[in-house]
Amino acid sequence: MTHSSLSGSKPKPAKPRPDFPLFPHATGRWAKKIRGKLHYFGKWVDPQAALEKYIDQRDDLYAGRTPRIKGEGLSVRDLLNRFLTSKQKLLDSGEIRRKTFAEYRLTCNRIAGSFGLNRLVMDLDASDFERLRADIAETWGPVRLGNEIQRIRMVFKYALDCKLIDAAVSFGPGFKKPSAKVLRLSRNGRGPKMFTAEEIRKMLDAAGPQLRAAILLGVNCGYGNHDLATLPLAALDLETGWATYPRPKTGIQRRCPLWPETVQAVRETIAARPTPKQKADAGMLFLTLRGHRWPDERADNGVGKQFGKLLMALGLNRPGRGFYSLRHTFQTIGDGARDPVAVSHVMGHAPAANDMASVYREGIEDARLAAVAEHVRAWLFGDQESK
Repeated sequence: MTHSSLSGSKPKPAKPRPDFPLFPHATGRWAKKIRGKLHYFGKWVDPQAALEKYIDQRDDLYAGRTPRIKGEGLSVRDLLNRFLTSKQKLLDSGEIRRKTFAEYRLTCNRIAGSFGLNRLVMDLDASDFERLRADIAETWGPVRLGNEIQRIRMVFKYALDCKLIDAAVSFGPGFKKPSAKVLRLSRNGRGPKMFTAEEIRKMLDAAGPQLRAAILLGVNCGYGNHDLATLPLAALDLETGWATYPRPKTGIQRRCPLWPETVQAVRETIAARPTPKQKADAGMLFLTLRGHRWPDERADNGVGKQFGKLLMALGLNRPGRGFYSLRHTFQTIGDGARDPVAVSHVMGHAPAANDMASVYREGIEDARLAAVAEHVRAWLFGDQESK
């Protein structure tokens, strides 16, 4: 059978215009080769319809996805827009942080890139989610993989909770977080996240006033990146040497005695503090050189980035260790004081669901908090003071 008989003995038509992306195939259809495979989009007699079908399917085809025919129902595009709009409202009301919203947005971009925006949510199946998980695992370790899977599940749970779909999406058995064993092996492979006393002393000697104060607050009080980015001057009583500052992440009240070294570093930071550019930042301890409050930990010029440069300069950089490792250090060394309730109070840990003692506990003696702080200080500076 000849090509001409397949097309009804009609000669191949010319392209409607020079930039028309399809070519007339001998089967009587407009076609295009994508990723090494021929795809057909419509008969010769209706090049416009073929073009529209190509435009509708090309993103999926070039991404290696199987195009799905549009129909009634919730599309991936509509779900992601609805989800991000709801999170934007929480951001505007101060109920979530910019970092959290940015993570949601990146997750939505990942979903769109993997599934395409025109797919129907209920058309997704286990194979789609298995491929998505494999893509994430190629670039991210087990911890970040688990966090991303949790956020992706949250997006689709939102659709069910808001009754945008009638039934839960079928993720399949493979779309789950890494096992506890995998997480332990990964953590053991990276080594401890904490720093030694000698390493912290090296950092303090090499750091400028602001970063030195930040490091001391990290190891003295267990403060993390976001704690410092939002730390108000009013939280620090430098005369009595106490910090009283609820943890922003949980709202749990915290109180911590400040070491003399920490008080001195904070005083030096205040003395060199730039004039705030905005009234809302006037009460913040840490300001950038241009007078703005410190950005959160994900920003290029946040405390995490500056701390990373310091580690690099001192040769102390290692996978898995960053500014937040000072919080790991405080917890680990503080446990040696044998007062876990006091350590948890300083850290601002949320109590476990079955911890009834925390429900009835109305406070904790300052002496117990001071004992924990002094235990960590002796670990950090003890050898030097005895010399």
